[in-house]
Parts: sequence; C-alpha cells; structure tokens
Amino acid sequence: MRVALLQMTSGDRPAENAHRVAEAVAQAAEAGCDILVTPEVTNCVSADRAHQSRVLQTEDRDPVLAAARAGARAHGVWVCLGSLALKPGDEGGDGPSDGRFVNRSILLDPHGRVRARYDKIHMFDVDISASERFRESASFRPGRQAVVAHTPLAAFGMTICYDLRFPHLYRTLAKAGAEVLLVPAAFSPTTGRAHWEPLLRARAIENGAFVLAPAQTGTHPAHAGRARQSYGHSLVVSPWGEVRLDGGVAPGLFIAELDLAEVAEARRRVPSLVHDQPFSLSP
Repeated sequence: MRVALLQMTSGDRPAENAHRVAEAVAQAAEAGCDILVTPEVTNCVSADRAHQSRVLQTEDRDPVLAAARAGARAHGVWVCLGSLALKPGDEGGDGPSDGRFVNRSILLDPHGRVRARYDKIHMFDVDISASERFRESASFRPGRQAVVAHTPLAAFGMTICYDLRFPHLYRTLAKAGAEVLLVPAAFSPTTGRAHWEPLLRARAIENGAFVLAPAQTGTHPAHAGRARQSYGHSLVVSPWGEVRLDGGVAPGLFIAELDLAEVAEARRRVPSLVHDQPFSLSP
C-alpha cells in the first residue's frame, strides 16, 4: 500500500484550505498512492469561537469535504480527512445540538462516498503553561464510539490527536482488527517536542500496527483571534516501532510504502494482543 501524508499549515478560512486539499489529492494520485491522509482540523485552525461559528458548516456544506469527495472521485483514490471542525448535522447521527462543534475524521472511498466517520473522544483540556492553555471541550463535544474501518486496503483504526495519550483506545482498535492506526494531529510545539514521537512509537509497538500521523505545522494564519502554532513532524511508524518517515516542519506531501505482512510478523514475534490477563487492584 502506498500512502500519502499531507502536512499543512491550515488557516481559519475553510475555502482556502479546500484548495490545498484538492491539490494534494491530485498529487497523491499522480504519485501512485492508494490513500491520502490529512491532519486534524484540516478545514479550519482557529482559537476564536465566534469566528468558528461564522465559518464552520455542517458536514454536507463543508468546502473541504466537498473538494476531497470530488478529488477522490476524479482520481480514484481513498482519502481520510484526518478531521474537520463541523457544526453538528444529521449525517453523523449527531442528534440535538448543545451549541458545540464536532471534531470529525471522515474516510472517503475512491467514489467519494463516506465509508466511515469518527468523532474525537478525548478532549484537550490542559494548561501547558501560563500562556498556553486549551479548553477543547468548551467548543467541541466528545464522541462516544471507537471506529475500525475495514477496507480493501487495510483495516484502519481511526483516532485524532489527544487520543494518542489513551493507550486503551488503541488496544481496543487493534483487538478489533486494526492494522493501521491513524493519528492525525495539530500537536502543541511544547508537548510535541517532548512526547509526539515516543507516544506514536509506543502505540505502534504495543499493538504491532503501522501508525500514520499527518500533522499540522507552523504558525497558522488567523483572521480572527490569536494565531496558533503546531509542531509538525508528520510520522510513519512501522509495527516494530521504527520511524519510516519524518516530515520535519515544512508543509508538504510525504509518501511511504506499507507492507501489511509486517503487521502479521510483528504480532507473531510478540503476540501480546492475545496475552492480556484479567487482574484486580490490591486494596
């Protein structure tokens, strides 16, 4: 399987980001890739709730999703939009709105059809420093459903960014058959320098799975509110924990080859997925 990871510096205007996604789909297809994976909040990076309310759309009206669907159909490739910031709508079975958005990963097949949706479960509510505080749950409501997308390419375990710190989610996905774990992200530079690569390698090793982690990078253009920064370093990690690709800090399209036989081999050599034992905590 030939995969393309898009490393972006998305701004806060979805229509502008849609153009980059359309270009990337065409570039990935020209390079012979089977699937393109984009970062978290591909459509809009913004820390301004009022601006988000003005520019974000429901799934059926989002310009980045529209561009990706058209590109998938035109070029015959799979596309995983790592995540989109969206207003809740009927497409994802969202139910009544509580005023918050959803942070949703969407997998498209080569006909542009939605094959899987995953709403980010774990919300990034942290105080990294006095100047770097995040309250994702104030703007986004968490998902409740883990998702493995079974496709002719591979079984993909779908996660988003802060999910990376919750290993039981990945264990559940791997036990449900996931061979490739998707971790699209917009990681903070502070935590990225300290934790990004070690956590991704750990998730790959623990589960004997490939990890694909396309990332946002650099300082994001902001027409409202403060400008955010992201760490970059999109990674591809093998089931044995080897870093096969590091995208550095510049935006771009990065390509890697995956041999799923490596998943079976890693799980044969260290079959920890079948060695779990029940236990209790001593008082």
